[in-house]
Amino acid sequence: MGVATNWNEQKMTVNIIGAGIGGLTTAIALQRKGIKVQIYEQANEIKPVGSGIILANNAMQVYQKLGLKNKIENNGNPISSVNITLPDLTPMSSVDLKYFEKKYNCQNIAIHRATLQQILAEELKPNTLNLGYELSGIEDSDNKWLLRFKNKNTIESQITLGADGINSDVRKHLFPNVKIRNAFQVCWRGIVDIVLPLRFQNELNEAWGKEGRFGFVKIAANKVYWYALKSFKRDSSEHSIDSLSDYYSGYNETIRSIINTTPTNTIHTATIADLRPIKNWYKGNICLIGDAAHATTPNMGQGACQAIEDAHVLAECLDKFDTEKAFADFQKLRGAKVSKIVNTSWQIGRMAHWENPIATRLRNQLMKMTPRNLSRKHSEKMFELEHI
Repeated sequence: MGVATNWNEQKMTVNIIGAGIGGLTTAIALQRKGIKVQIYEQANEIKPVGSGIILANNAMQVYQKLGLKNKIENNGNPISSVNITLPDLTPMSSVDLKYFEKKYNCQNIAIHRATLQQILAEELKPNTLNLGYELSGIEDSDNKWLLRFKNKNTIESQITLGADGINSDVRKHLFPNVKIRNAFQVCWRGIVDIVLPLRFQNELNEAWGKEGRFGFVKIAANKVYWYALKSFKRDSSEHSIDSLSDYYSGYNETIRSIINTTPTNTIHTATIADLRPIKNWYKGNICLIGDAAHATTPNMGQGACQAIEDAHVLAECLDKFDTEKAFADFQKLRGAKVSKIVNTSWQIGRMAHWENPIATRLRNQLMKMTPRNLSRKHSEKMFELEHI
């Protein structure tokens, strides 16, 4: 008998801290198993975030299992190729995703993050999402946890999941010595109404230049999500958002047009960071998921995708095993894969921002010479879901 049945008989509830993509997907996956769930989100409302998200094949396989594939595909744009290019958009490396589309019957989808968030929120059972609940503390109380919130509410929780991102308050309580790793790169993200040339309609392109890069992808009719990154030595304030057009003045005309058409006040600015792989994701009846456990730099498009995979695997484990074994098996099943992605993404980010012109030319040449079947083999491992 699965543990979910026991939980339902005892009216136990899984409490999730954080209503991001990982938290929402986990709640849906658990509810599909008949497990009671409550989500506590610090924001007072779920606001549309002005950025896009790439749902790679592994994430779409999870949503296929949850019955959400068609709805997501109908609200996003399919991506059949991922290209690393020179600043003039001449391809250096390309991954053809059609092979995986056929293998898994799933497309890779680029979608507005707010659209995805809305789709997920609508799938929750009524009264699952609690807004305005910012965590202020966690206390151990007789094999249970007291979750205290800044709105003066206190929740007695027997099962708690921390899905509250790279700056996780839940993680700070469990493992206060974990440090965030700074990549010393600033990232600008935006969404713009623009018509891309026909050749770019179903592609993600990322152009690599000196100490920076620029990526763009269509997410809906005449809507493009883009991101730009630059290295900094000491402080991200070395770069000004007002100088974006100057930073990328030597790039392809399509890139310059995307930048110049985007209103500056709609561009989101952030510094890039991750978590060096940590040994433990859980303690007692509390477990971390998504960025709270294994935040990665965005260089492989797998941050949210790995959180979505977490949702699938953890729901399966909690449905089959008691809490202690479920959390242990969850980390055992997921740990090696996410650690490799975190470390590989970190290395790609450093390589993409090399300054030395000789090293850069060598890097570009090696990328052009890399056989396509090698890129496919790498993607094959990344897109394969764990078997529980």
